[in-house]
Amino acid sequence: MKSEILALQKEMASRNVDACLIPTSDYHQSEYVNAFFKCRAYLSGFTGSAGTLIVTADAAGLWTDGRYFLQADRQLDGTGITLFRSGEPGVDTIPEYLKKNLKEGARLAVDGRVISASFGNDLTEITKEKNGELCFHEDLPDAVWSDRPTLTSHPLFILEEKYTGQSAADKLTAIRNDMKEHGADIHLVASLDDIAWILNLRGGDVDYNPVFYSFLIITEESAILFAFEEALSPEILSYLKGIGVQVQPYGEFYETAAKMTAGHKVLLDENKANYTLISSLKDAKDIINHLDPSTIRKAIKNEAEITCTKEAHRKDGLAMVNFLYWIKHNIGKIPMTEISASDYLEQCRRKEGAMDLSFDTIAGYGPHGAIVHYSATPETDAPLAPEGLLLVDSGGQYWEGTTDITRTIALGALTDEMKEHFTLVLRCNLDLAMAVFKQGCTGANLDIFARMPLWERGLDFNHGTGHGVGFLLNVHEGPNRFHWKVTAARPGYEMAPGMVTTDEPGYYQAGSHGIRTENELLCVTKSESEYGTFLAFEQLTYCPIDRDAIVPELLTEAEKKYLNEYHEMVYQKLASGLEPEVAAWLREITLPIA
Repeated sequence: MKSEILALQKEMASRNVDACLIPTSDYHQSEYVNAFFKCRAYLSGFTGSAGTLIVTADAAGLWTDGRYFLQADRQLDGTGITLFRSGEPGVDTIPEYLKKNLKEGARLAVDGRVISASFGNDLTEITKEKNGELCFHEDLPDAVWSDRPTLTSHPLFILEEKYTGQSAADKLTAIRNDMKEHGADIHLVASLDDIAWILNLRGGDVDYNPVFYSFLIITEESAILFAFEEALSPEILSYLKGIGVQVQPYGEFYETAAKMTAGHKVLLDENKANYTLISSLKDAKDIINHLDPSTIRKAIKNEAEITCTKEAHRKDGLAMVNFLYWIKHNIGKIPMTEISASDYLEQCRRKEGAMDLSFDTIAGYGPHGAIVHYSATPETDAPLAPEGLLLVDSGGQYWEGTTDITRTIALGALTDEMKEHFTLVLRCNLDLAMAVFKQGCTGANLDIFARMPLWERGLDFNHGTGHGVGFLLNVHEGPNRFHWKVTAARPGYEMAPGMVTTDEPGYYQAGSHGIRTENELLCVTKSESEYGTFLAFEQLTYCPIDRDAIVPELLTEAEKKYLNEYHEMVYQKLASGLEPEVAAWLREITLPIA
């Protein structure tokens, strides 16, 4: 067993704790977290962005989803930690495992600040059934992580209304109206991207996500932001005062929230508010558990945001085309690796004005492409050769918005099987993009479009087809998404005009190759009739798809027509911004497929 796990087990024994649960989260239920919160990675050695570790007196198990099975297999090998492949047949969920393995009277430790209120309620019920106890004031990893990074905050900056399309004051007014509709007089906002969006502020406390550690309390008449002092310049303090927002230290949130909510009806989202917070609101008159109003408002982009995000994608398209030109013309001529290719792509984005990446670039060559969220390291960095497939999933943060794109690139000769798989994935991508559907459909209703070409051959991909994208915010945003699996925690939400959602089907053959083709789609109104309103998608991503890997005979006539029209649009959008030789190459690779 890993020495870090042994140290944790020793600490557990000293505190009479039978099991310890360590999720991948922070005090705000964020998907990506600051280094301070990477306890699960420190203890287990598994560095994927999603996973939960459970340690008992004599065992340890890690749960993660299909995106990370291959990576977890590799990183957990030899650690003594058992991998539980979430969602696979016969694999216990975390609640099922705890019900089976916690002994009578067991004490389960977890830091209540890093689990959601809804999950904390589930854990409380499980321990009650065992006549045990949920010890949610225990941050046990902190006791064994001697060189744990400190939690600090970086300076904030204001996102101007020319980008946001709406002032923070107007957003607060709209949210107060939403509160009235829900019968609430206080609203607690815990999610970082919601707070950043509401206040038109951005920060730098989480890699690639321009958010800042904070909580927000909104009442009928006032608002209080709880943030780190070092993040608040005089300019920011003046700005907040101007929109009627008071400021208090980050660490005072729980005590203040408990006092302010006494006797009041409180609106919050138990999937985003943490368990420690919900447990402190014992004197509240009522807890109204509902999706934060800002979550839906944030997901539906306004006209200014849509105009800006199209410009962000134009810039990103230029960066991508310059990258593709470079790699296609230099593969086999100069040394290249997964990391050097990623670095060159980042340089291309920076030249087009990107402030940052929107996530750590995934560049997987050959078998590495089959690891869905592969991240190259100096130890795994594979040299690129003029053969096979390179999968590159990447994105940028621009003043005008956030981008997310995946292209799978033929570096040279491909097998017939690779080309067939590439074309099937392309069909999945195109079929979803071409969909016309009635208003009221959810992403779960539409997901079949992006899987049918694979399903018809008994194939599939083990991840969602798409997610919402923030506006100079988190690259993964809800509630809109494409996935046929619907759960209580992740129900299907109606697609609405203004929503931006990725379209990213894939196929992964372990040990051989991985393929994913990803564009961002804008939901728009298509038509209206006596049968209702019909919606469709508009492409936001401007980047060619590698025709060297396509088997044209496998495409339907409708798919060929759509792909040809898409490629013509890409050329028209980008050609004028490219060097002549690159523009000429783009013209060549975007010509119609016969």
